Amino acid sequence: MSLDPTSVAGGVGQSHIRRDADDKVTGAATYPGDRVPVDALHAVVVFTAQPHARLVSLDVAPAEAVDGVVTVVTAADVPVNEYGLTMFDQPVLIGLDDTGRSDVRCDVSRWEADHLAIVIAHTRAAAEEGAAALAVEWEPLPLVPDVESARRDLVLVHAETAPSNTYYEMAITKGDIEAGWAAADVVIEGRYELPHQEHAYLQVEAGTAWIDDEGRVTVETSGQWTHEDREQIAHALDLPEDRVRVIYATIGGAFGGKEDMSLQIVLALAARKLADLGISRPVHCRWSREESIVGHHKRHRATIEARLGATRDGRITAVEADVWLDAGAYNYTSNKVLGNAHLSVAGAYEVPNARIDSRAVYTHSVPGGAFRGFGGPQGAFVAETQMNKLAEVLGMDPIELRRRNMLREGSIGITQEPLPPGVGLPEVIEACAERAPTDGPRQPVPPFRSVASLPTGVDDPAIVRGRGFAAGMKNVGFSFGFPERCEAEIHFHGDAGDDRPTSVDVFHGGAEVGQGNHAAILQMTADIAGVDVDRVRGHFSDTAVSGDSGSASASRLTFMAGNSVLGAAEEAEKAWRDGARPAIGAFRYVPPPTETLDPETGAGQPNFSYGYMAQVVDVSVDTLTGHIRVDRVVSAHDVGRAINPELVKGQIEGAVVQAHGYVLSEHLVVDEGRIRNPRLSQYLIPGIGDVPTEVESVILELGDPIGPWGARGVAEMPYITYAPAVIAAVHDATGVWFDTFPLTPSRVLAGLRDGAADPL
Repeated sequence: MSLDPTSVAGGVGQSHIRRDADDKVTGAATYPGDRVPVDALHAVVVFTAQPHARLVSLDVAPAEAVDGVVTVVTAADVPVNEYGLTMFDQPVLIGLDDTGRSDVRCDVSRWEADHLAIVIAHTRAAAEEGAAALAVEWEPLPLVPDVESARRDLVLVHAETAPSNTYYEMAITKGDIEAGWAAADVVIEGRYELPHQEHAYLQVEAGTAWIDDEGRVTVETSGQWTHEDREQIAHALDLPEDRVRVIYATIGGAFGGKEDMSLQIVLALAARKLADLGISRPVHCRWSREESIVGHHKRHRATIEARLGATRDGRITAVEADVWLDAGAYNYTSNKVLGNAHLSVAGAYEVPNARIDSRAVYTHSVPGGAFRGFGGPQGAFVAETQMNKLAEVLGMDPIELRRRNMLREGSIGITQEPLPPGVGLPEVIEACAERAPTDGPRQPVPPFRSVASLPTGVDDPAIVRGRGFAAGMKNVGFSFGFPERCEAEIHFHGDAGDDRPTSVDVFHGGAEVGQGNHAAILQMTADIAGVDVDRVRGHFSDTAVSGDSGSASASRLTFMAGNSVLGAAEEAEKAWRDGARPAIGAFRYVPPPTETLDPETGAGQPNFSYGYMAQVVDVSVDTLTGHIRVDRVVSAHDVGRAINPELVKGQIEGAVVQAHGYVLSEHLVVDEGRIRNPRLSQYLIPGIGDVPTEVESVILELGDPIGPWGARGVAEMPYITYAPAVIAAVHDATGVWFDTFPLTPSRVLAGLRDGAADPL
């Protein structure tokens, strides 16, 4: 069988229309919240509403007495009362009946959204009434609501397992830091405060669970990794993994927010208890928007103190940083997020001397977890703002400063290892510089504010304009020695005499969270099989029929899925040549290994591939109101190979808009361990009138040496550099540096008044 890609309609490199596009646009697509069986019971998950308290008593009898309530699930029903994506530090349910095996103390609520019970009833209304009827008594305990108070260790969040609230640390020591400072003619110092961010996906957490015909506990929901969900459910229920099935319905966004558990385990517990009671009915649960905002993790807030030294001609001599990440009440993926921030805070530059210490700290606050870029936006904001401040002090073009220090092919990275081949940073920087040089002309923009007294053609003196630049890099795939893998299975169908298949089935676990992953898998399968994409059928995200794909995160899925598809197609082609019909090929792709960093020096190879990006942002600032409008964004990326160029463009524009909210409007208010604005009417994500006026996506295809068709990940890259580029543009316009955000009008006005950014 010979491949002729030019004959494949909808193959690699073509902007083939997604199969799910019509259904999602018209509303025909069914999400987990829509898929409610007609005979389903309804569940309400009861939050503790206690940031830190000990459970004294819990009486479920009043709830069970409510008309329509079927049963109540408590900690006594949990065989192994613990879970966690990277470490088991969280109880499934808080309760007095700690009969399950666990090293986690289960009678203490450490977060206002810890789960206390699951009330199951014939209707949602009856379940809510039952939840309100629970008789609960709590003993309040002292709070450590933020990193500053937690660092003193006067109150321990996990006293039974962690002797300090500072529970995870990383270090980098490279070169001779004192010599680096001695060689510096200029030193830039800053303290940066990075805020929480809410994922605000369109489909809130929802799902249905039942016992299927093969006796498996089955959960249909939305998430980012079916096999990891299955593993955690099986652990908590003390079941073999093959007795648990996880299926993803249409997923209405995730961005890292559905990587950790929400309803998966509790729904499985509910289905199992109903079965134990002899009730053969599915159970459905759907959170409200308020429950979703309170009940799932957020982008980590962080405090980073940094120093940057350089010579008069702009050569970096030293970098120092102390990173403090607020993990919240439980680890979730804080150790992994910390690792990315740890690597990112030095920037995408050749740094001869460095001392970086990074720490994750438990608090009695909302947990931090994965969110687009996981740790990269926090670290890159500091690195790029420090570089832009350095350019100002030196009187140097900020793009030229990057040219003198940027990582190149063969460069030694901050972890004292050469970067993986295929470093596209110089090219993306030049692509941005060509389209929007630092001192180049600004494009005409529409009026920002109407001032009737001004004559036609006269600019409003209250409106000032500026341009900012930032560049960076982001890992593709899991890091620090995690055993990466991705599995695919492909079936070629046809008759014995056919030269190539007439149709193809591809089985893959990769989650379609809106990024177009399933479309990319179908196109890559069509391309390698030599058939039109319309002849490829996809079977996705069901642990009963699809292998372990790994997570839809870390900008990894196109890279990993593509390589697994290539391997599976090769195996199917061998079977085809041997006369098998159908010809079946299965393959598990394993990328080059990564390494855990040395705990003292930080030396090691943490990643097998990176993506590279640069951005220019133009802004207008209304100095009378404090409002900021982003007029233009040039976002340049080396994507290796665009499997579907239009989807790549969509990822760039989507990331820019999401980062736009992060830096300009989204202010999550967390006080004394409680979220105070758990509604979208209070938490302001950008609307259509708020987003940048123009986004120019610059797609470079330089090719990753080990990527499928040369492709590398792109989903997170445009996000990472946006905040520092906006901050630099605002400074260019106003002369004021803002070391924290979001840049709400009140914060901007305070900064303009005082010459520095005041905290809210």
